[in-house]
Amino acid sequence: RAAMEHAESDEQVFAANVDVLVVVAAAKKPAFKPDLVDRYLIAADVGGVEPILCFNKTDLIETEPPELQAYRDLGIRVIKTSCESGEGLEELRSILRGKTSMFAGHSGVGKSSLLNALQPDLDLDTREISESTKKGRHTTTTAKLFRLDDGISVIDTPGIRQLGLWDVAPGGVEAYYREFRPFVAGCRFPDCSHTHESACEVRR
Repeated sequence: RAAMEHAESDEQVFAANVDVLVVVAAAKKPAFKPDLVDRYLIAADVGGVEPILCFNKTDLIETEPPELQAYRDLGIRVIKTSCESGEGLEELRSILRGKTSMFAGHSGVGKSSLLNALQPDLDLDTREISESTKKGRHTTTTAKLFRLDDGISVIDTPGIRQLGLWDVAPGGVEAYYREFRPFVAGCRFPDCSHTHESACEVRR
């Protein structure tokens, strides 16, 4: 479960009984934002869901950002896809086969386009990003369940601009960063926030 940020800090459940969370991020248009990916990965960890990072629109770049290898090194499965070239679509299909998955990510990263590529007869509406803001326009406005061939069930969720985390206290965030775990015990202060404290082993 994950909660979008609201002024009232209300929880908004996107989906339940999901096997896989596919975090869709774009190589370009809109720009790749690792911070949002990290929040989705934490939400998947909290909910006990397997996370997959789908790095979409690879036809728009020549080299991948270094963050992708960092995610691989942490044991996160990364799939590079392009609806234009077809790269990675069969690999994605094989992962989704027989499972219930949820597609999530920024507006404009290509979630609906990926679904169309996996199942052309869906004919979902898609939109280009805004040239003035360089951000995606909301195409999907509510979470919808689609049943595709090969026993694939996908919940497509609306694109978001911000994502808050539910049931995660600030002091507990460190537990969800796999790369922090070997170093947290070495911090001088037990309540270290790893942002400004002296003798912080994580920062070092």
